[in-house]
Amino acid sequence: MSSSTELPGLTARLDKLHYHHGGATLPADQPHAFVYFITITNGSEHTVTLLGRKWVVDHDDGSHLVIEGDKIVGETPRLAPGEQFSYNSYHVTGCNATAQGSFHGVDELGRRVHVLLPAFTMNIPVA
Repeated sequence: MSSSTELPGLTARLDKLHYHHGGATLPADQPHAFVYFITITNGSEHTVTLLGRKWVVDHDDGSHLVIEGDKIVGETPRLAPGEQFSYNSYHVTGCNATAQGSFHGVDELGRRVHVLLPAFTMNIPVA
């Protein structure tokens, strides 16, 4: 498998992070949900098709979670120069955690590219 290059001008940012506690839909051992909103902006000169993502979540209890796969929330967004793709998703946990991610794809010339999402923390509010 060939490596990819970080494409200058392609950026990813955390727009918002919301906390939600409890509820019937959350597991008893992971009663804390963090909903995050991400925007990927193509400020490069190339059209980019995003094909997948990889997330690494480090929990304060010492556990690690790696999530990777095809598509981004079921989509393969195609971004011309100047276009954006925004989405939201969530993570459930039983303790504080730090997440970082990357999104990968190809440009119109078939070159493999990626963009990194800076790490962000999911801290459970103190009651």
